[in-house]
Amino acid sequence: MERELAPGLLSATFARISAETGLRTRTALVPIADLIVKQARINASVGKHPYGTKTPAWPGTGPAQISGTLYRSIVRTAVLPSGLGWEVKVGIAAGQYPSYGSRRSKTPSSKYGMYLETGLRNGAKYPFLEPAFLWVVNGPARWIYDEMYGATGWLRLG
Repeated sequence: MERELAPGLLSATFARISAETGLRTRTALVPIADLIVKQARINASVGKHPYGTKTPAWPGTGPAQISGTLYRSIVRTAVLPSGLGWEVKVGIAAGQYPSYGSRRSKTPSSKYGMYLETGLRNGAKYPFLEPAFLWVVNGPARWIYDEMYGATGWLRLG
């Protein structure tokens, strides 16, 4: 004899699946965000040079390090509930200022990081964050989701 659907059984099953999916997604976001931070830091380290000297970086690549403040400023937030899902932000922490010897810059790393990413006054761009995001989403994120949801994967990015 076939098992009959009792009242509420279907909604309880979907609620359980939804809760498990949410937990897996939350769990997957931590290593994905950490990889984006790691790759953005690598991208923001295209050589090194002292303050006031020509950068070894070329437009279209990430910037070169002067003081290392931008590198240290690239962080992620905790994974938090957002709407019906989860959210983690990766970016440049506010309030960090580089020092160049005895001189302290008046521009925070969050602001000059944005200038490097989106374009300087001369139009040159030294992107480091967006390329890191794209690399992770199109590569390692797929493997992380496959590990969380099984080989077939529930999510296909891109």
